[in-house]
Amino acid sequence: MFRPLEGSVALVTGASRGIGAAVALELARMGAHCVLTARTQGALEELDDSIRAEGGQATLFPLDLAKDAEKIDMLGPSIVHRFGRLDILVHAAGLLAKLTPVAHIMPADWQQSVAVNLTACWRLIRTCDPPLRAAPAGRAVILTDSVVEEPRAYWGLYGFGKAGQAHLARAWAAEVESTPLRVRLFDPGPVATQLRATAMPGEEPASLRQPAEVAPEIAALCLPA
Repeated sequence: MFRPLEGSVALVTGASRGIGAAVALELARMGAHCVLTARTQGALEELDDSIRAEGGQATLFPLDLAKDAEKIDMLGPSIVHRFGRLDILVHAAGLLAKLTPVAHIMPADWQQSVAVNLTACWRLIRTCDPPLRAAPAGRAVILTDSVVEEPRAYWGLYGFGKAGQAHLARAWAAEVESTPLRVRLFDPGPVATQLRATAMPGEEPASLRQPAEVAPEIAALCLPA
């Protein structure tokens, strides 16, 4: 079987479920050794089983993006120390927080949302930039949302974090334009994920694209070509 990412190392956040898990499985099928991060150890272990059943390899790195700042900062150096390289970053983790009027946003909700949707992205860029620049064809894909370009009522808290994340990604992409590293924003649109189900409880999940349908599109952005 053709494995175009054979020998490469990929870091996937939000890998315990949804799009993150589906992308990790797809990258593993393509030959990448996947470093998987999420809060839930059990879900990561289940994904690891699925990856190994497909003949792939994975390393689990449980962490909480809202709390484990030092662990995030050490991701890049730790991966390079263990594997000698980092070729791919897929940042799929996100937090919906509460849908509420802007004037009603509570400080604790603000801090948690910004920590996951914005600050974690900044920390990931800081820790992954050096090894991704050093890779023969470094690739970073950061998931975004249409609310970034089209603000909606009650989505201010979530949208603010994702908009800041998108701005960081675009600035980073411009900064590395003269290097082999390529940074992409990817909006998957409506997908049957837990975040979507929480935001749209009356929606029929079967009417939406499934994570496994989206994963190949994201994995394609990780190819060296």
